[in-house]
Amino acid sequence: MRTFRAKANTTRRVAGQMNKTEQAYAALLEQRKQAGEIHHYQFEAMALKLAKLTTYTPDFFVINADGTIEYHEVKGFWQGTGRVKIKVAAENHPWFRFVAVQYKKKQWSYEEF
Repeated sequence: MRTFRAKANTTRRVAGQMNKTEQAYAALLEQRKQAGEIHHYQFEAMALKLAKLTTYTPDFFVINADGTIEYHEVKGFWQGTGRVKIKVAAENHPWFRFVAVQYKKKQWSYEEF
């Protein structure tokens, strides 16, 4: 008897490569950098340790013009443990600002944690 496996219709995310929404947000960050609003940004710059075997890698590390540091998480929609991880990261690292960014109805929306 033959067994069949169903193929998933989703593409697994490749670490270090931006999806289309992240690429669009990177373009926005570049505009903000050129305007002098931010000093620097980097995609997946570092992983934050949340617990013994749990890490969180924010999409963008951002240094604002005033020197404050932010981590930006770009989402089309929330799934799995994403929201939990950003909340735990914000609690464990209160000296940084954590921002969730979504592109809905042709505009960027922001949620701070």
